[in-house]
Amino acid sequence: MPLPGAQKSRLDRAVSPQPARPHPSVRVASILSLPLPELSRKLRDGSLSPEHVFYAYVGKALQLAIETNCITEYLEESETQMRKMKLTEKPGLLYGVPVSIKDSIDCQGHDSTLGFIKNLNKPAAEDSVVVQVLRRQGAIPFVKTNIPQSLISYDCKNLLFGQTFNPLLYTRSPGGSSGGEGALVGGGGSILGFGTDVGGSLRFPAAFCGICALKPTGNRLSKRGIMAGVLGQKAVVAAVGPMAKDVESLALGMRALLCEDMFNLDSTVPPLPFNEEVYSSTQPLRIGYYETDFFTMPSPTMRRAVRETKQLLEDAGHTLVPFELMNVDYAIFNFCVRGLFTDGGASFVKKFKGELEKSSMGLFFWLAKSPNWLKIFLSWIAKPFVPRFSAIIRSMRANTVDEVWSLHNEIEDFCHQFIAQWKKLNLDVMLCPMLGPALGIGYPGKLSVAVSYTMLYNALDFPVGVVPVTLVTDEDEEELKGYQGYFRDWWDRTLAKAFRGSAGMPVAVQCVALPWQEELCLRFMKEVETLVLEKNRLD
Repeated sequence: MPLPGAQKSRLDRAVSPQPARPHPSVRVASILSLPLPELSRKLRDGSLSPEHVFYAYVGKALQLAIETNCITEYLEESETQMRKMKLTEKPGLLYGVPVSIKDSIDCQGHDSTLGFIKNLNKPAAEDSVVVQVLRRQGAIPFVKTNIPQSLISYDCKNLLFGQTFNPLLYTRSPGGSSGGEGALVGGGGSILGFGTDVGGSLRFPAAFCGICALKPTGNRLSKRGIMAGVLGQKAVVAAVGPMAKDVESLALGMRALLCEDMFNLDSTVPPLPFNEEVYSSTQPLRIGYYETDFFTMPSPTMRRAVRETKQLLEDAGHTLVPFELMNVDYAIFNFCVRGLFTDGGASFVKKFKGELEKSSMGLFFWLAKSPNWLKIFLSWIAKPFVPRFSAIIRSMRANTVDEVWSLHNEIEDFCHQFIAQWKKLNLDVMLCPMLGPALGIGYPGKLSVAVSYTMLYNALDFPVGVVPVTLVTDEDEEELKGYQGYFRDWWDRTLAKAFRGSAGMPVAVQCVALPWQEELCLRFMKEVETLVLEKNRLD
């Protein structure tokens, strides 16, 4: 349960501000139904007022906050910003658009808690670069959204704000760590949200809540003023990115951010403006694909989602080429787990000092605090019986500086080998599975191994987007009864339980491009989205 007392008053403000109500003549439902490009046009040409749009979304967001517990704070200064807005000759691309911001992204005067008590009442001195650019483009950040404690999780629960629920089915997780964003955007309470991703933290919430998201190459958008789960680690690359109901909205969000303001505010970001020519191209694509990574057995719907999308793309004139993933288990254990916890998990555990909740990570904390010799011994004993658990214990060993440098070199080699395989097949983009449907509340904390489909692309630092393509059917549910997994261990049995009872829930695919090719990634996502919508209309 969340903390009582002072923290409750913060939540009261989050769900019960007293904004002015829209005029009775304003049709709130029609405003909320507008896609972002159209809403933006109407705001910029003056046919819709920022005030009407703002209060339409505030009202819907507060309803979602009550239903799903997705909002941590209402940014009261957003009302002042909205009232001061005046149409200029060249209004920003997001003029008058209310946007939501993940808890870990700094907004001046507000906490970035990461779900930790120690971070309460420590307001950010200034906006993160992303928020500064959004404001300069006319956007109005109006709420901050919930996260799991520490961010290193794909659920969405902490002691300060409690559990966030999936707006499509309250017994399901909204995903994480950008789970509040997923629930708010998925439920229609925000038209454009921003989160972060170090192992799937944008993609899980988008897939679980039936929306779209883009994880860019790590340094395409500025991360200045954005809190990280594990500070300073470079092996598994984090990124900040947009979430929205459709791909065109993501593209508009990227257009707005990839501007001179961002490049000037953070000179470490490459000055690459949005490439319209690549995004709007209609040339047929050569697309690699795979149905499984042979580490996490896909649910029946995941496999079907890739197969059906492949068929749609082929029918539309694109070329689909099988891609054989290699050494995914090695990459997950040695690059991702070892990369995140190169110091044996010491700095991660330190974050929890004095905190009251460590969620379901008791065993992890015990391991992190154990000496290397004990980890090696336990790994050796466990290997014949539970090989995945054995590999995780081994990957949690504290490394010397020399070993860290070797690890970084090995990851670089792996990346170049992956790109060489990609180029040998002459691929433009890649289609692959996304974990789904949404797992039941509490399951993500027990199933950290299931991040294999997403975290691979953080280690590679490739841009990846998710697009919902299908819904779980009764036939999928029936087929799930035979699900055993590749390792047939406790994790596989638990994942089978976590998938069950999901008829009608969305399942997405991942669309991947090579580093710095976000526009091509979005173009591919748009193609998938268009073909799926056409198919659904015909059906």
